[in-house]
Amino acid sequence: MPSLTPMMLFLLLLAGVTGAFRICAFNAQRLTVAKVAKVHIMDILVRILARCDITVLQEVVDTSGDAIPLLLRDLNRFDDSGPYESLCSPLLGRSTYMEKYVYIYRSKKTKVLDSYMYNDEKDEFAREPFVAQFSLPSKVLPKLALVPLHTTPKDVATELDALYVVFLNVSQHWQSEDMILLGDFNADCSSLSKKRQLELLLRTKPGFDWKIRDGEDTTVRDSTHCAYDRIVVHGERCQGLVKRAGVFKFPECFQLPEAKALNISDHYPVEIELNRAPGWPLAYIPIAMLLLLLLTGLDIT
Repeated sequence: MPSLTPMMLFLLLLAGVTGAFRICAFNAQRLTVAKVAKVHIMDILVRILARCDITVLQEVVDTSGDAIPLLLRDLNRFDDSGPYESLCSPLLGRSTYMEKYVYIYRSKKTKVLDSYMYNDEKDEFAREPFVAQFSLPSKVLPKLALVPLHTTPKDVATELDALYVVFLNVSQHWQSEDMILLGDFNADCSSLSKKRQLELLLRTKPGFDWKIRDGEDTTVRDSTHCAYDRIVVHGERCQGLVKRAGVFKFPECFQLPEAKALNISDHYPVEIELNRAPGWPLAYIPIAMLLLLLLTGLDIT
């Protein structure tokens, strides 16, 4: 066995402490079998999904039920970061236009612990949230609720205020206020004025941290600059885990001109990274490394 220097062991240990768990939300813009059947589109979609431990897809409009299995097939063939599995809502909507919420998740890092469809008795949502609870690789927060929402542009303020009621429902259901609300909220530009944004219950009630800020651009088109897609975090433990949040500008990453990028989606994915092993102060690392050396008897000379 090759000898390891103290610095090599330190870096390995540090990597384990600071590794991140990435949760993403992506409006995939009318995702159908015909769309994923196009090789160049499937290739980019797979690369986008492979970055995330959990992705909440929106605008999955496939009525055949075949699009997600095909997407998973190629995703699981892409590299060794899987396997990936999915959790799908029923088709949701008020008319002939229907969408699904779909969770794509890396099953060696997380599991679905529970899920349910929010009971929208007042019919406040065009597509009511399909809520799921996932395991996390964290002793501080071993389970976390995700609440996705894709609002309809004509009722953004009403739906986002109703999302606060969903938060209360989920908190009671799982006896925890640690959760992430995420998705295409249409929370900007002509769909929601700046004044109305500040009046939202998710802004005025304490404890909600909007990780995708108002000045962000989550749209692919050069002609628009709108923070439609959002990630909102609640709960002290969950907020304490947050490492970073932001927008993944896939056209830049994959060198796609705007016209080709729009074949994928007119939205950027938004993402948040959580520390996988929080609560372990860096001051303890030298002690932990020494104990590791004593227990394993490795040659560090």
